Amino acid sequence: MEQFSEGWHDAMYANMFAMFNRLYPLSAELQETIRRHSNVVSFKKKAIILEHGKVCRNCYFALKGLVRAYYIKDNGKEVTSWFMKESDIVISVRSFFMQTNSREVLEALEETWCVSLRVDLLEEIYHAFPEFNFVGRKLTQHYYIQMEDRAFSLRMDDAKQRYDRLMAQHPDIITRVPVNYIASYLGISAGTLSRIRSGNY
Repeated sequence: MEQFSEGWHDAMYANMFAMFNRLYPLSAELQETIRRHSNVVSFKKKAIILEHGKVCRNCYFALKGLVRAYYIKDNGKEVTSWFMKESDIVISVRSFFMQTNSREVLEALEETWCVSLRVDLLEEIYHAFPEFNFVGRKLTQHYYIQMEDRAFSLRMDDAKQRYDRLMAQHPDIITRVPVNYIASYLGISAGTLSRIRSGNY
């Protein structure tokens, strides 16, 4: 993990605050507190951001880059659960909010830049600035909806419908993520995905 020079910070934070302000306007004092309690970090391509079995103690607001979350089966097979990219919050949800060992691995698929904030400092900000709880609630709603859509698709859609839904909602994932990871995320084989993409499914 690398830390950025001070010259990068203003633009990085401006991007993040612009996104938060679309959800709820942040006071200058709140923005300054967030800056003081957080830092900008980068992860090289293929870097492991969170290891399986470790506690997720930081949340990361992705400014640029792409992250994969995946589980590891007892036989060593990796099962991709989600992708996180620009403007997403990068965490292992259960581990972060319960402060328990992670069942997931978080891996940078591209060089990734984030604003990093520790869980204890996030809680301090929530207590000191009640308005920031509104931002947290809106982000939580967003991810709950994504999780429900994902669960619905896996249970109700066939393989092609899952691919078409991913293409419609996240077309850049199709071009940025290796085929085997996309197939794993969709719950299909790489061969099935190849046939879908070639129009032979």
